[in-house]
Amino acid sequence: MKHDPQNLRHSSICRQLALLACGEISSQQLTEIYLDAAEAENAHSRAYIWIDRVGALRAAKASDERRASGRALGRLDGIPLAVKDSLDVQGLVTTAGLAGRSKRVALRDAAVVSRLRGAGAVILGKTSLDEGSLGAMGRTAHQGDVPNPRHPGKVAGGSSAGSAVAVALGLASAAIGSDTMGSVRIPAAFCGVFGLRPTMGEVSSAGLWPCLPRLDCIGPITRSLDDLTLLLQTLSGYDPNDPRTRQRRVPFAAPDWEPGRLRSGMVRDLDRLGASAAVLKSFEQAIAAAAPALGHTQPVLLSDFELSRARRAALLMMEAGIALADPEDLADCSQRLRAMLDFAERKSAVDYARAERRLDNAVVATRRLFDSIDVLLLPTTPDLPPAIDSEEPDHLADFTAFASLAGCPALSIPLDGGAGLQLIGPRGSDLRLLELGEIVHSLIG
Repeated sequence: MKHDPQNLRHSSICRQLALLACGEISSQQLTEIYLDAAEAENAHSRAYIWIDRVGALRAAKASDERRASGRALGRLDGIPLAVKDSLDVQGLVTTAGLAGRSKRVALRDAAVVSRLRGAGAVILGKTSLDEGSLGAMGRTAHQGDVPNPRHPGKVAGGSSAGSAVAVALGLASAAIGSDTMGSVRIPAAFCGVFGLRPTMGEVSSAGLWPCLPRLDCIGPITRSLDDLTLLLQTLSGYDPNDPRTRQRRVPFAAPDWEPGRLRSGMVRDLDRLGASAAVLKSFEQAIAAAAPALGHTQPVLLSDFELSRARRAALLMMEAGIALADPEDLADCSQRLRAMLDFAERKSAVDYARAERRLDNAVVATRRLFDSIDVLLLPTTPDLPPAIDSEEPDHLADFTAFASLAGCPALSIPLDGGAGLQLIGPRGSDLRLLELGEIVHSLIG
């Protein structure tokens, strides 16, 4: 049976796996479709920094040979994926969005890339990102601003801009990004796709350019919620090379929330936190549509959590961490990044300790909150995607920072206009969030 390439490009991983298993398509065919599309559209989309045609086709051929002999390697065998260019892929350059790293060829795969290959995935190439992963707009050192494929004239969001654009435009089956304070969820919302930040420590960050190891988290971006579950289960696992993963990990709770008994936290002071009228309208409409699945709702006042101050404290720690990079890596950085790093270098050890204490306080406050609720509902961002030539709003990551600071899982579901609905749960509730997300998304439409 002949399948339309355009439909294949935009289909879910689960559908592609079914077609591969039935022999209706081959991994080489699927990989070539994505490679051809990525190469043809990259001048405009700016999704990829590196496209590895030779390596991808070699991996696809090996996958087809395995399937022909009846020994598929794993759950992702033959599926073409894109990887953010802050993650090491052996033999490819890892720039982390920095012009000074344009010759930094990775000697080995990052842990998550190794797990993807172990499941049979095909790596198409490396996706674009904000300079040093420090941004929420998709402003790259290599290609300029990454445009939003759904909303012309607007930014794609960041820092995992290219990963979200590749998924939205059908330039990969799915993509892997990293999320320190919202870098998966913000571009996912802006580009109209799904993004997940897993429970902190569930997925190894070994081989990731460090932005702030305390908060750095790797997560998938997909066109389907089912695909998020598939990728999460592939990526998660203990890694002795990552000090933040543990053999005694927080176990995934079974997806067994009962809607009638669910305790849903509803933020009642979003306007005071800087949410725009457009975001408020979109959020309130989504909550009204999803009401049958949300059980008992409880009001939550996030102004008590001092999100902006906690997010700024984390930003200082990020700036200080990046300032420790090899001077050659930072040699040709932008004036914006240099100013941020200089700011951190002027701060004292006491300032850093104060910032770390503020983050600890946020962790404790969030744990207390989840003693009284099962899930918190929040817009992904306080505003819709900004214009591509505008300044980056200071508060763009305030709502995503909430989950990041506490190491909680957070799911972003796309809404109209580039808005997103964020479901946040206690540590270990990843599968529950994904199941609830399926129900909520079906009700929103």
